[in-house]
Amino acid sequence: MRSIAFGLLGAFSVAVLLSGSYSYAHVAVDSSRFDHPGFSLGHGVHLADDAKWRDLNLCAPWSVCTVPARPAAPFAKALSDGPPSRQCVNDLKAYLICRKFRLAAANDQIEIGPVRAPDDNAEATFFAEAVRRWNGDFQWKPASASPDIITRFGDEARSVFGPIPDVDCGNAAAKVIPLEIDGNIVDLKPNPNVAGSPLQFEHRDPKGRIVKWTTQIAKCDKPSLAGNVTYCGMNSRIIRTVAGTVEWVSLCRKSTPHLEIEPESYWEKDNPTFARLGIIGFNRESGEIVFFDGDKDQQRFDWTTPIVPPGGRSYADAGGRAAATKMYDPTFQIQCSACHDNKGPYVVSPHIGQARIGYPGGAASERALAFSLGDYVPKMKRDESLPFRVVGSAYTAVYATDIVRARTVEDPSGNCTKCHTLTTQITGQRIAADAAGRLPEVTNPTWTQVVSVRAELLKLREIDAHRTEWARRSGEGKIHPWMVPHEGSNVAVENGQISEDDWRQLSNCIWEAGGEECRYRPLFTACPAPGVQSGGDGSQPTGLSSAVLPVPTGAVGADRILRLRWHYLNDYGHVSQRDDVRFNIAIRATQIPRFRQAPLESDFPTLDEAKSGTDETSAGNGVASGRAMFIGDLSYFGHLKFTAPAPATTPREFRADLPAMCNRRYLARILPKRFCFDQSGVRYGDRGQLIFADVACN
Repeated sequence: MRSIAFGLLGAFSVAVLLSGSYSYAHVAVDSSRFDHPGFSLGHGVHLADDAKWRDLNLCAPWSVCTVPARPAAPFAKALSDGPPSRQCVNDLKAYLICRKFRLAAANDQIEIGPVRAPDDNAEATFFAEAVRRWNGDFQWKPASASPDIITRFGDEARSVFGPIPDVDCGNAAAKVIPLEIDGNIVDLKPNPNVAGSPLQFEHRDPKGRIVKWTTQIAKCDKPSLAGNVTYCGMNSRIIRTVAGTVEWVSLCRKSTPHLEIEPESYWEKDNPTFARLGIIGFNRESGEIVFFDGDKDQQRFDWTTPIVPPGGRSYADAGGRAAATKMYDPTFQIQCSACHDNKGPYVVSPHIGQARIGYPGGAASERALAFSLGDYVPKMKRDESLPFRVVGSAYTAVYATDIVRARTVEDPSGNCTKCHTLTTQITGQRIAADAAGRLPEVTNPTWTQVVSVRAELLKLREIDAHRTEWARRSGEGKIHPWMVPHEGSNVAVENGQISEDDWRQLSNCIWEAGGEECRYRPLFTACPAPGVQSGGDGSQPTGLSSAVLPVPTGAVGADRILRLRWHYLNDYGHVSQRDDVRFNIAIRATQIPRFRQAPLESDFPTLDEAKSGTDETSAGNGVASGRAMFIGDLSYFGHLKFTAPAPATTPREFRADLPAMCNRRYLARILPKRFCFDQSGVRYGDRGQLIFADVACN
């Protein structure tokens, strides 16, 4: 029986971790070009600068874009500055440029028009032209205005979550994350007791009394678990914005490349510069989540001025959209979904300063009342069966394999998962280990598990080296471990630590080395099709009707206008400006039956025809060889192309005006579809709505 423990981390394991292996099937863009002078995604050549990249012939239109392999290393909020990480970033740049060009080509095709007719005869041609003319203003795919990676990402997020607020860590509502050392709160201030009042670290007790001044900080009570950010940083800011079921949380994190803190003005509370920008949007009802990370080439951010969200504030915000392309990371270097994976947006550890975590006596204790942020980051419902889905087609393209592979686990001993969601990702592998005060271990590990667990052990060792003796169970504070069996965050419990046997069982589950006792289930859930009752919005089109109207004066090629109308509310997640659903219509024309009997369902266009236009295998009695004519991507009436939807809590009117000929029966299948903005593409309704109309002119 082999067991991986904290010790014996020799040079061999370090060498394995630092030697990146990059084997992948095909990358269409030569990533080595990024090492040449003038090539960058920072402030040199940007992904948005299409002409420069096309001139380099880096991506052929027929090529395949393949996600590169990532270096073997523990999760971190920032990649290390070494050759494997640099190669990984270059490969990501290459992949995403390739993907961008393919999107641009797809957008060029969209401009041809989403209306298709089966044959090139006069009636079919007129049908397509008339539908474009009468309905084209309202036919468009959401988030299709730009192929730029950041701009499109923001447009996708707005289509799902509604308006995205600016990042405003300078707002009075923002909270400062506290730094605690030996049970006191610490800040950087001029020391008036020393000649020249140099910046030093002021330590105050819960009553506000100055305990001491120090010139350096090596350890703190609650070091960050993020990885590759300053462990004992201070004066970072967090701000939450809530709009109905959607909340946005932004973290303006101060950090340094060497991960330590010095008595420099950068760390002062009123200094607005910071190093790491992170934004999470989350819908509490639908479980959808999105992650934006600041550009890693940006040396400093500044919260003096609010930061515009990706994609600007709207399709029309040209200035904001351009500014955002330089503000956010277009390579998605950081896998945010690996850490924020507990069916909610927050990773609540003692470092974040919440009153319910890491304070003996709980939220009402003297220290919690004096130092903590209270309940600023609220508790959220925890249930492994809840929906949970990452939004963002570019992000999910990079991490598609990990998203599919991620699992929730059940603690075989029943100690932890009755209250918490644990996963085979960072919530289990790092946060659970630190919370329990235990080291990751796997019984009978594979070689892959050996390497992965050793990497995580190295990171946990770095974190623990920055923890004060005061915070340990052997010290005065006794706040670590900060989660105890059955008692949760009640760190005052005597001998509050999970047993070695129980932890071994749980650790095996977390590292995917368990069996049926772990009750593995997929962490992330599927994008729901429109109208799905379980796990979806349940909304169906209502009030479906048709009307035969005269054609406009001067129009030729049609005898009448057939107007189809219905109402529909895209209510998934209760977002009043949600805009990820469109409708396809497949139309088939036949002669009006002699006795005008009602049609059979088999007379209508097929579901496949409504999904993708004409079906080459279908046959029937309609005009133009009997195959259906197709109208795609219809939004509600009045929703002009590349404009924000008006807020709605009642069903919107949808309308399609179609050219019709006298003495014809028109049979239509109206099918809703959801743009998922992940790797599942588009999800269609299960059947659609059927309607027919007889155009009898006399």
